[in-house]
Amino acid sequence: MSKDDNTELSRQTSSSRDWLIGVAGWFFPGAGHLIQGNWWRALLMGGTVWIAFVAGIMMGGRLFRYSGTEEGMSSLLQIPPMIANLGAGLLYPASWLIGVGFTDDPQLAARATFEYGTTFLLIAGLLNYLCMLDAFDISAGRKP
Repeated sequence: MSKDDNTELSRQTSSSRDWLIGVAGWFFPGAGHLIQGNWWRALLMGGTVWIAFVAGIMMGGRLFRYSGTEEGMSSLLQIPPMIANLGAGLLYPASWLIGVGFTDDPQLAARATFEYGTTFLLIAGLLNYLCMLDAFDISAGRKP
């Protein structure tokens, strides 16, 4: 086995530290980069997720959850956006515990910005997935 083969093999395997950084980045937006000492990247990426999430809540956005109470197959349509919302990590269960974003308040639905807010919440979760993968790839040595 040549030296290049060893280098390629070490790049393909990920350590438990890499996985821990990935999970930390998902759980708390920006934490994966923060653990690695990439303060600027943690502030930029994690801050963007936090700002998008808070802006979505303030606009009256709705977080999705699977309740199973809808008739037929329509309940399955709640799963993809719920997975996107789960990408926000700790922000999702914290909102559930506080009771923000999950209510079907008619006053929030009457706001002109509630659809934008829902979109911001979806984007915050999906963006955090990308930030988590970025932190994982940097830790694994796949990205500088």
